[in-house]
Amino acid sequence: MSQAFAGRRVLVVEDESLVAMLLETILEDMGCTPVGPASTVDEGLQLVAEDAPIDAALLDVNVAGRQIFPVAEALKARGVPFIFSTGYGEGGLPDEWRGQPTLQKPFTEAAVREALMKAMGIVNV
Repeated sequence: MSQAFAGRRVLVVEDESLVAMLLETILEDMGCTPVGPASTVDEGLQLVAEDAPIDAALLDVNVAGRQIFPVAEALKARGVPFIFSTGYGEGGLPDEWRGQPTLQKPFTEAAVREALMKAMGIVNV
């Protein structure tokens, strides 16, 4: 477990239950507290709207047939860093979201850790 992530609350929006469970396990192993997982865009928006702190978010780009961008906008408005996860990589994102940290599916625990560190501005310890 990395002290850099201890207690960090990370929102997960992912509609595939096996992927969501994998992300929860990876986050817990890193010392994070998973928030969610939300399996729809509306659930994700609801979790973002709550007062509970969110330190970062992992967002599946296509959630139950809907694009995740309303949740990304809400997080951006709150100043919460987020990472897109997609089978298409950054090339599958619309132009306005290019350059945002992106995890290519399937991903590894190391890739998730690295992306979160980058998004949260954590220096490798």
